[in-house]
Amino acid sequence: MNASLPVVRLTPKANARALRRGFPWVYSNELVLDRRTKGLAPGTVALLEDCERTPLGLVGVTPGSRIAARMLDRDTGTSIDKTWLTARLRKALSLRERLYDAPFYRLVHAESDGLPGVIIDRFGDVAVIQPNAAWAELLLPELAEALAGVTGVGCILKNSGSRGRALEGLDDANAVLLGEVPAAPIAVQMNGATYLADLRGGQKTGLFFDQRPNQAFAALLAQGQTVLDVFSHVGGFALAALAQGATSALAVDGSAPALALATEGAARMGAADRFATRQGDAFDTLAALGVEKARFGLVICDPPAFAPAKPALEAGLRAYERIAKLAAPLVDEDGYLVLCSCSHAADLGSFTGACLRGIGRAGRRAQLLHTGFAGPDHPLLPQLAESGYLKALVFRL
Repeated sequence: MNASLPVVRLTPKANARALRRGFPWVYSNELVLDRRTKGLAPGTVALLEDCERTPLGLVGVTPGSRIAARMLDRDTGTSIDKTWLTARLRKALSLRERLYDAPFYRLVHAESDGLPGVIIDRFGDVAVIQPNAAWAELLLPELAEALAGVTGVGCILKNSGSRGRALEGLDDANAVLLGEVPAAPIAVQMNGATYLADLRGGQKTGLFFDQRPNQAFAALLAQGQTVLDVFSHVGGFALAALAQGATSALAVDGSAPALALATEGAARMGAADRFATRQGDAFDTLAALGVEKARFGLVICDPPAFAPAKPALEAGLRAYERIAKLAAPLVDEDGYLVLCSCSHAADLGSFTGACLRGIGRAGRRAQLLHTGFAGPDHPLLPQLAESGYLKALVFRL
């Protein structure tokens, strides 16, 4: 046991059994927050004990956060240092190298890869880290060194745009941890399409790898179809559809820079003549297309999280229902509608129900062809439902 570490303790009402079975979080109402524990610096590594003083493991403590402690290792004799980080990164890399023949993927998916709160996306020679937990922020220099050693990347960027950082009391300042920021967007090949990831000013880490298998499935339906991709970002579904023979694709997004990257991607694919964009609010644009009597063989709506947490659930489900109601009339008879949610709080059943209500209110009938989730570079931690956030429903109307 590591005797030099501070000790934090569960309350008698805490669910120690869940922690022993793999649940990775201790909520603030489950931890004894006495003066000593409250005085720990955010990110302090501590020994966690149950209420009977039986050791449970090593945790990263953030006394002021709702998630007051995150399980790092159940071996209380280990040291949370560069050697430990290196071992976790090697384990994560071995999975991705088995799954993918090119180094473009999510390398670390937080709790699911044993690095709570840490997201790392890889773009060839560049890696982007989101340290969304205080313990990882404190160990960021060691994490960057370990990452460079394990992967050999020449550039490591820190992205601080996640709202999770604010919950941990962390700043929103981006940084360059190794090398130089890429001078231009990085070209990423996925599903036969060319995407451009802006690692300097793009959303999240620059590209959404999680939708890769869902974009591939939707593209199977795209040959010979006209395609509408709403909340398109840098052309995620639209470009995959063009790569599989769609006759045309219209990408809708609120971000002009994202649509410019999508346009450049289409040009690099030799598909510029089949690709168009429309900048604007997604709800307004869907309504306008309805007034215009526009019709498409394949419509995809992949919005941001409308229900990122439980307090927003009801409003979020209403938003998903509204999206479905606006999108369904735009789909040709026997055409296809893909509806996605990345909301943690909306489970699959609730999301499916909202989509079916919207489709029904539009006067359409649906067959559910396929239910998709995030790709295997976003593994699910079975004990943590939040790690399985992404849902994609493919309907034939």
